[in-house]
Amino acid sequence: MRRPFMHTPEQLASLDGQQYLVLRPRLAVADLYTAEQPAALEVAELPRPHTGHVTLRGFYEPTRQEDLASLVRAWAAAQQPIEIIAEAVDAFPAPWQILILRLARTPSLVAAYATLTELLAASDFRRLGELDLDDWTFHLSVVYGKTLTGEAWNDIESARTRDLVEPPHEIVLDAELVSYSHGEEHAEIIRLGT
Repeated sequence: MRRPFMHTPEQLASLDGQQYLVLRPRLAVADLYTAEQPAALEVAELPRPHTGHVTLRGFYEPTRQEDLASLVRAWAAAQQPIEIIAEAVDAFPAPWQILILRLARTPSLVAAYATLTELLAASDFRRLGELDLDDWTFHLSVVYGKTLTGEAWNDIESARTRDLVEPPHEIVLDAELVSYSHGEEHAEIIRLGT
């Protein structure tokens, strides 16, 4: 059974009408994520993703989901499997205050983002939080600490952030186009390179 990325009523309501193209690690990177999240939560109970994922793009297209899915399927058909390597437990500082697993900029991950950017440039899909490739930090969000005071956030950041001596890596074979509507998460799993 597919494990959802978000699951609390608050998270689901805040994402209503949105879509995300994500990668789901399942092996070594997922194992690190599974170990890191509870360790961060020992410091403070915080909102968090239910399942680790790498977001490639966010969209707001509640009325054109099938058109968006067609574009993503075309991208995925030309996209080879993607190598992800977790190189550090890191953080986005205030005002975001998000503990992350920072990913290395592997050639296949960079190429996936770049080819998706090229394809989207010819469309009018409304994109959320999009940055240029040079400015994008590939990552998995571990916990969201925006509600913490500066001091409490510094405690988590100093306790958890570090470079990884033996960076875990894996190859991701599919992407998921995730959509949120009426308090529910829906996903289409799309094989890469087929």
